[in-house]
Amino acid sequence: MEIFLQLDTWIALITLTFMEIVLGIDNIIFISIVASKLPQIQQKKARLMGLSLALIVRILLLLSITWLIGLTTPVLKVADFDLSWRDLILIAGGIFLLIKSILEIHQKVEGDEHKQIVKNVSSFGYAILQIVLLDIIFSFDSILTAVGLTDQVILMIIAVIISIIIMMIFARAVGDFVNKYPTIQILALSFLILIGFMLVMDGLHYHVPKGYIYFAVFFSLSIEMLNIRFRKKQTKKVDS
Repeated sequence: MEIFLQLDTWIALITLTFMEIVLGIDNIIFISIVASKLPQIQQKKARLMGLSLALIVRILLLLSITWLIGLTTPVLKVADFDLSWRDLILIAGGIFLLIKSILEIHQKVEGDEHKQIVKNVSSFGYAILQIVLLDIIFSFDSILTAVGLTDQVILMIIAVIISIIIMMIFARAVGDFVNKYPTIQILALSFLILIGFMLVMDGLHYHVPKGYIYFAVFFSLSIEMLNIRFRKKQTKKVDS
């Protein structure tokens, strides 16, 4: 396809996949908790089946939201703005991302992490149901992030598929990495604030080029990788 011959496409895909993986950390933690309630022999199967069903649900939600965003006929007039369903969804989604991201950053900075309680799992089917329902809850921020980063549905779907596959294969490793370096998660949440703001602006008919977000993500991530490497060297010096 011609779209995959463009550099912007690959930058968008890599950025979106990175954000989807980081935003999926809470989902991985939940799945691990639910699966741990099952017999050892069923735990891996529950994780894989749960994530597979979650992938299908997420793609369906993604397609439904992108379809709604395609509705551009004005349905509401506010001040000088003629707002369509697309505009209302973008504005509501942007506000959702802003509020959730700010609250999450506050909880992490204050050390008051939200405590999640998962009821006892009595059967394999009930465990799968919980995993899918939890994924639906956690899907909204990742789907809205996808909408904020690109208008190509195929890129959104590919990024979601890649992120879910990585969760399946490296669930524990990815979770340990982000828990070890919480600044990565803070960084992702900070970009959600930026994306939320851009969604609101887009809903109000002020277009901001997405290239600015791509540059900010990769520049900040590069700085953080250097910072992690620097801290490792400092730790080695202190230990020696």
